[in-house]
Amino acid sequence: MTHPFQRRTIGVLSAAQVVGGIGNGAGLAVGSLIVKNVSGSSAWAGMAVVMITLGAAAFTIPLARLASTYGRRPALSLGWLSGALGAAVTVAGSAADSLAVTLLGLGLFGASTSANLQSRFAAVDLADVTQVGRSLSLVVWSTTIGAVIGPNLTGPGAVLARALDIPPLSGPMIFSAVSFLSAGLLTNALLRPDPLLTATRARPVEQSAPVGLRGVGVYLRGTTLAAVVTVGSAHAVMVSVMAMTPVQMQDHGSSLKVIGLTISLHIAGMFALSPAMGWLNDRWGSARTIIMGQSVLLIAVLVAGTSGHSETQITVGLVLLGLGWSASLIAGSALLNQDLTAGSRPAVQGFSDLAMNLCGAAGGLAAGLVVSGWGFGTLNAAAAMLTVPVLLVIMSTRRQSVANKYYR
Repeated sequence: MTHPFQRRTIGVLSAAQVVGGIGNGAGLAVGSLIVKNVSGSSAWAGMAVVMITLGAAAFTIPLARLASTYGRRPALSLGWLSGALGAAVTVAGSAADSLAVTLLGLGLFGASTSANLQSRFAAVDLADVTQVGRSLSLVVWSTTIGAVIGPNLTGPGAVLARALDIPPLSGPMIFSAVSFLSAGLLTNALLRPDPLLTATRARPVEQSAPVGLRGVGVYLRGTTLAAVVTVGSAHAVMVSVMAMTPVQMQDHGSSLKVIGLTISLHIAGMFALSPAMGWLNDRWGSARTIIMGQSVLLIAVLVAGTSGHSETQITVGLVLLGLGWSASLIAGSALLNQDLTAGSRPAVQGFSDLAMNLCGAAGGLAAGLVVSGWGFGTLNAAAAMLTVPVLLVIMSTRRQSVANKYYR
């Protein structure tokens, strides 16, 4: 039975995702290029995504603990507002030609990613057990509008930057700051009643929520462990390839407009078909949806890794990369939610997002080094290997849980 406040909760979270998605899309499109320009080296370019994902990881547990105590509203609001501060610091670092300040800003920027990710869990606090995938996917899908618009603000951003007498690539980051600020204020004003606090009151917890990372260990088994591995690996594949795509395209002569369009379509692949992924999860079960997502990731890295100078082929590869990530994230997140009580969810979900962002950071860090030493094709081949642990753990756990309704 649908909770009476669920529709309002989904509406508010979706609106914040639309607004905040503009900032994420704009920042992702230019972050690696800003670092490349400030550092003067393509080898450093991957550090943009590394810092964003490390920043997201650093904020994940504090925001999860804040949610456990005070609810989703203050946690998500703080994440968005911290991201706005990060975008502003990144602009300052770029204008001052300071790599240290730029990287610090990108780290703070990552707080917006943490808020974005934790919003999907807030969407299922009050969800009916048969609609977990659907509720998750609706909020994830809402990011599409802003995230597709964001990367295409490179042109207007350059115009704004010239008017402010700052580097052209800094302009889109100003749009990021404004969008994150708006998302934070909107969440703080409208996410009432708080979904997590309402769910906790409605369904008294069987156990107290874990405290910090130590308390999470008891839950890391079976389907919960499989979910954490799935989400972490899929994010590492996506981040590592996506992080170096703008550099790969720029080195092959692509314009900023084409690069922005490619990243825009990639992000559309990540979010636009989320409702379909949620429907598949609720209909097929999480295991089958995850296997499908991993298969799409394999096809994606094959297409992107053999693209050479073809802008069309690398764009197709990036769209498929987004689709594979989408299926894996939604099914993995739904699987994670399956066996947790309302009280344990924030801590375990926070740990999952921490692992996810650390995997992404490792992938982004390795990506720059691999591309510098062995090329973009080798990077994609290495990314393909990351699907193996997921397929193994899903197949193993599936055999043990074949009777479970949500793990088919």
